Amino acid sequence: MRKSAIRRSCAALAAVTSLALGLTACGGTTKNDVKDDSAGAATSGKANPNAALKKGLTVGFLPKAVNNPYFTSSDNGGKKALEELGESYKEVGPSSATDTSGQVSYVNTLTQQQVDAMAVSAQDPGALCTALKQAMKNGIKVVTYDSDTKTDCRNAFVSQASAEDLGRTEVQLLAEQIGYKGQIAILSAAQTATNQNTWIGYMKDELKDPKYKNIKLVKVAYGNDDAQQSFQQTQGLLQQYPNLKGIISPTTVGIKAAAQYLSGSKYKGKVKLTGLGTPNDMRKYVKNGTVEGFELWDPAKLGDLAARTAVALSSGQITGKEGETFKAGDTTYTIGKDGVINLGKPTVFTKDNIDQFNF
Repeated sequence: MRKSAIRRSCAALAAVTSLALGLTACGGTTKNDVKDDSAGAATSGKANPNAALKKGLTVGFLPKAVNNPYFTSSDNGGKKALEELGESYKEVGPSSATDTSGQVSYVNTLTQQQVDAMAVSAQDPGALCTALKQAMKNGIKVVTYDSDTKTDCRNAFVSQASAEDLGRTEVQLLAEQIGYKGQIAILSAAQTATNQNTWIGYMKDELKDPKYKNIKLVKVAYGNDDAQQSFQQTQGLLQQYPNLKGIISPTTVGIKAAAQYLSGSKYKGKVKLTGLGTPNDMRKYVKNGTVEGFELWDPAKLGDLAARTAVALSSGQITGKEGETFKAGDTTYTIGKDGVINLGKPTVFTKDNIDQFNF
């Protein structure tokens, strides 16, 4: 049995964010009772890589939003993995990806239900921290996937792919498509988007390799993750650079809008387009010859790894410390800095495999 503390009703837990999202009523323990040193729970104890996986565990999945095709795919991947391992799966979550206070409430619900572990895709990096720390204090292992919280508010984070892999592989994809020669442009989201700028930084670094000496990056344009603006920016790039050979758009909104423009223009099939997109958005553009290939991570594999990480944590095989290793399926993973576990290189979607995916 879990400690008697878990049987107590949890308290009004504050969403710790500068937005002051308010309190989720529960009753008993106050915010001040969640001690500052609870952060140490994320890496407490000693890992035993040879420990047997426990059976009959319950793992709760809390996506940013339920009924979202992306999270349906990822969480089904987690469900399948848990069933294979002899564990129980449950999913809870808000219907909106902006309902942060709702996510806090669902963390509290899973804590009250005494799950063994939870896998959470955080809507906000800090808003869930008080609730997640309370869960860890009650012996629940916390894994974040797809979107992280603060490092001391969970045991491990399962990342879709490393920022470096995402940036470099997009350049590699486009370079192959244009024969390593010609002008290229990048169609990004917002100019201030941290993830976009990080990926673009790795793209620029990749382009320094001598094998890309005949490729020239002429412009980085910004569509602000707005379909109409991204469409117009694509049009503007081709007007400004009539000899443009390719475009990288590391945003699902941008690549879809760019594909829409190209598919109805004289540039279809002549100007190559790649980046990060979803199969459901891009399927018709791949099949009509506008796009040869693009990439993203496979959300089902992401959910699978999140589930297996939760079980490994609950079984004591890992604690979340850097350098620990564990086996998930046929792959051995090593935990990196700050408890980050990278799923691997992104999946490339082409006409040969795109119909195998639905998200």
